[in-house]
Amino acid sequence: MGARSIGSLTISFGLVAIPVKLYSATEASRTISFNLLHKECGSRLRQQYFCAKEDVPVAREDMVKGYEFAKDQYVMFTAEEMKALEEVGTHAADISEFVPIAAVDPVYFDKAYYLAPDKGGAKPYALFAKALRESRRCALGRWATRGKQYIVMVRPVEDGLVMQQLLYSDEVRSIKDIDIPATDVRDGELKLAKQLIEQQSSDRFNPGDYTDDVRARIEAAIQKKVDGQEITLADAPEGGAQVIDLMEALRASLEKKGGAPKIAADQSKARKPAKRAERAEPVAASPRKSAKK
Repeated sequence: MGARSIGSLTISFGLVAIPVKLYSATEASRTISFNLLHKECGSRLRQQYFCAKEDVPVAREDMVKGYEFAKDQYVMFTAEEMKALEEVGTHAADISEFVPIAAVDPVYFDKAYYLAPDKGGAKPYALFAKALRESRRCALGRWATRGKQYIVMVRPVEDGLVMQQLLYSDEVRSIKDIDIPATDVRDGELKLAKQLIEQQSSDRFNPGDYTDDVRARIEAAIQKKVDGQEITLADAPEGGAQVIDLMEALRASLEKKGGAPKIAADQSKARKPAKRAERAEPVAASPRKSAKK
């Protein structure tokens, strides 16, 4: 069954307007959801809101939204006031600039939508997609919908276009906010690490090589429950990390992948055992988790 369009909009820049259909590129429904039930009878529970001051249930018609501007101090907004604050939907993505695709860090990526040409838009759609592809650029602009305004990036993929919602700058933390100590890397360690990367390198990303093992395990457990079977819990893996030598860990990884490091002997000769400072620093090696099938 073909995908169903969830809406339509116009991609506009300058005097150019391209009518497109919008399709969700991801499936949120793939998430397994559980309901809260009454343990005694198995019936679903109904959520209620209670007033923290009077300890009485509050009906939805008696609720208003409030913003906490100081500790336990709020300003209240009615439904009409909240509606007035919402952004009016424009049904258009207004492009403001074109930048190299590599200039946008994927950390800013949010929800993605596929775009397909709408009635009368096939020719400009194809032209726009090819121009972006050959220039290796993407289009940046703004899109207002459902009361909010978003930054969007339109980028070419295969034979079509993807509109990617982007996070605002204040929604992304800087890596400078975390402590990353400056550490020297030896040439021998770097060469071994590169060899290991080369052995496990692929020319392209194939998402089909990766599956959600946790989801499959949950689905199997659910089916067992439905079939009336008991679920056997697996033993938890032993905790704690083993402290090992970095060079030895790299060599062992290479040998396990079938490529013995050629520089091992040369590196051992080059080292002088009398100098303690040249010993490889120990690192914590956590249990490997294989994602590829």
